Amino acid sequence: MVTGTTADQALEQAVKAGEVAGVVALAADRGGVIYEGAFGTRTLGQDAPMTPDTVFWIASMTKAITSAAAMQLVEQGKLSLDEPLGTLLPQLAAPQVLEGFDAQGAPRLRPARRPITLRRLLSHTAGFCYDIWNAEMARYVEHAGLPGIAECKNAALSTPLVFDPGERWEYGINIDWAGKAVEAASGQRLDGYLRAHIFEPLGMNDSGFVIGAAQRERLAGMHARNPDGSLTAIPFELPQEPEFFMGGGGLYSTGPDYLTFLQALLHEGSFNGARILRPESVAEMAKNQTGELNVGLLKTANPAFSNDAEFFPGLVKKWGLGYMITTEEAPTGRSAGSLAWAGLANTYYWLDPTKGIAGVILTQVLPFVDGAVMRLFDRYERAIYAGRGA
Repeated sequence: MVTGTTADQALEQAVKAGEVAGVVALAADRGGVIYEGAFGTRTLGQDAPMTPDTVFWIASMTKAITSAAAMQLVEQGKLSLDEPLGTLLPQLAAPQVLEGFDAQGAPRLRPARRPITLRRLLSHTAGFCYDIWNAEMARYVEHAGLPGIAECKNAALSTPLVFDPGERWEYGINIDWAGKAVEAASGQRLDGYLRAHIFEPLGMNDSGFVIGAAQRERLAGMHARNPDGSLTAIPFELPQEPEFFMGGGGLYSTGPDYLTFLQALLHEGSFNGARILRPESVAEMAKNQTGELNVGLLKTANPAFSNDAEFFPGLVKKWGLGYMITTEEAPTGRSAGSLAWAGLANTYYWLDPTKGIAGVILTQVLPFVDGAVMRLFDRYERAIYAGRGA
């Protein structure tokens, strides 16, 4: 085990300073769990303490799990990474690209020049975006009267592309479409597929799109960061009877469950006596899938939900099939070639295959990339590497 002192201090001090109401953090190496800590309360103003098994909305940490599900079906020949997906998902057969708006404010659309493929979806190069970080799409959504993605209504996916597939990298609803592809190829709803093929085999009993009674008793509350830096508890919950299960951001989970999933990747697809992916699939997911295209700054178009977002500014980042790749060693000790991503409510993970370390840190704070939580994440990750002498 990593000595908990430095990591414990970082987490405990953040709670005492009011930077977070509560936090759960875990880390593992290939030998097993090396750190586990829980501090503070689940919800500000309430007595329930944070515990390692507290349930969080993990938002876009869902993406890696949905991507793994898609890769299982690639292994079985039921999905292809590079064939046009329009034959399987007719909604993607004739994508349109948004080129702007005319003088009357109507959107200008044209047919896309290339098809949408699963590889492009999983690498965020298909042309889709999120309106949180794209003002043009926010304008389109308002004009068309579309629901927000968090409403989990099918209409939320009926947005045009903002560039031709393969032209650039932009974070977006791609993995929600990948979830639809998993459903179409498997004949199962996404919740049932993930439960049968990932959660149950690995023993991830607290993970799902719908909050069970046992999980609700351990659910962390959501908090909003006020202008003065304080926090306020706010009501927040994804629809519990959604039209579609949001493969890009709909899961609730716990630190131990998500660390189990990361350990399966750390062990080349096999963990807890179950194999969820072949080693070659895990390796493919960890490869640069964006070529010369880099992962850049996510410039906020909705400050209530996200600050400007970029991890390790100045370092070149790429995208694999499900997560970001840091191409250089990070200041925290993370190796070049490490994998990582996050969830909107300030939940974060990383996976370092070179040094054999995986870590997760969970809070429930909006907006995304909260300064205080990012500083805490930095201190925590440094403590994990320092504790191992890595």
